[in-house]
Amino acid sequence: MGLIIILAMVAATLWAVYLYNQLVRQKNLMKEAESGIDVQLKRRHDLIPNLIETVKGYQRHEKTTLEEVVKLRTQLQCPVPMKDRPGLESQLSRSLKTIFALAESYPDLKANQNFLDLQKNLVEIEDQIQMARRYYNGTVRDYNVAVQQFPGNIVADKFGFKPAEFFEIEYATERKTPDVKFV
Repeated sequence: MGLIIILAMVAATLWAVYLYNQLVRQKNLMKEAESGIDVQLKRRHDLIPNLIETVKGYQRHEKTTLEEVVKLRTQLQCPVPMKDRPGLESQLSRSLKTIFALAESYPDLKANQNFLDLQKNLVEIEDQIQMARRYYNGTVRDYNVAVQQFPGNIVADKFGFKPAEFFEIEYATERKTPDVKFV
């Protein structure tokens, strides 16, 4: 009888170690995915000064729009918690859309090769950001399932693993596919 109890305790310990290791693995995958979002967002943030400089010459009276983009970019250069990042990134995206919409009023700007190249690069980066967000949200989903599902929730609770937040779009209107016309 004593041997059965010892074997049961060993099995329970091995099971708990396995679950703990799975939680650590999921958490690290989630951190890797968050890093992937950061890389893509940094690429976008690095592109913004070039875009601003190109547009400045054409849009002297659109100063507030340009200043808003610069302000948001500066805010996002500092470490921002994941829970606050989607809102700021949504504001930045809206501001960038405004700049591209304003380009319609400036035929010379719209035809400027540098501006066209920047637009193309920004579209490519936005696609990469979207893929990084989907990957991140997939890892968050897997992690949250592991943290909340029985019996992993017992180990997660014991070792302080908490559910993570998804990278969500701030406004429901942004969930719709935008109409984008560059040329």
